[in-house]
This record gives sequence, structure tokens and C-alpha cells, in this order.
Amino acid sequence: MDREEALARATEAQARYADMLMGKKHVVGVGVGLRKRGGELTQEIALVVMVEKKLPEDELDPEDLLPKELDGVPIDVQETGTIEAL
Repeated sequence: MDREEALARATEAQARYADMLMGKKHVVGVGVGLRKRGGELTQEIALVVMVEKKLPEDELDPEDLLPKELDGVPIDVQETGTIEAL
């Protein structure tokens, strides 16, 4: 899949699943961006789910676990802290 197609697919997934993802505990934002691995940005387009604090899966309720991908688009969970409007 080329970059343009990956971006379109991720944008569609964001529109389709943003409300569901935002309903999960600790999620403060959902966007399309580049996946991070080991703290470094890659060139892989992903659905970026921003959370206040990353927690181990065993500390989350089952309904608050995030999928690894949606509609073939990888999910990248990124810790951002609390986001507030100024």
C-alpha cells in the first residue's frame, strides 16, 4: 500500500472509530500520524491514540483495552498527559 492510500485508510478509520476510542478511559485524543517505535518516529502511518498515561494491559479493565489495529490500520498509543484547551 502506498503512503497516500495508507493516509486515506487511516483518515477513514479515524472518522469511523474516534467516538468509540474517545469513550475509553485515559484516552484524550485520536488522530492520524506517524507511528513511534522506541521513542522514534517511523514512516508508518497509524491511527494515533493519545492517552494521559500508558499503563500495562493488566492494569486496565477489559473494556478499556485498545485494539492493535482497526480496519487494517495500526493503532499507536502515545502518552501525552492531560490535554486542556487554553
